[in-house]
Amino acid sequence: MSVKIRMKRMGSKLRPFYRLVVADSRSPRDGRFIEQVGYYNPISQPEEIKLDDDKIVEWLNKGAQPSDTVRHLLKQHGIMQKFHESKFTK
Repeated sequence: MSVKIRMKRMGSKLRPFYRLVVADSRSPRDGRFIEQVGYYNPISQPEEIKLDDDKIVEWLNKGAQPSDTVRHLLKQHGIMQKFHESKFTK
């Protein structure tokens, strides 16, 4: 089973709101997920984003693969740096 960290689209038409979730790669975009690890609201000014760093790093250590968009958000917030540092301290 391949696990991905990706966005689940919510909100109404023209007002997107995303949850960052850990899901099986075979499940649909807005379908079943394993755990919610944050949210992202691109409409608010400034953009609102909340990420649970510890859970995300834990899932990355377990082998979860972030989508391209999620990887970009994680790099912006320094979580990928934490992940790489945690790999070398073990």
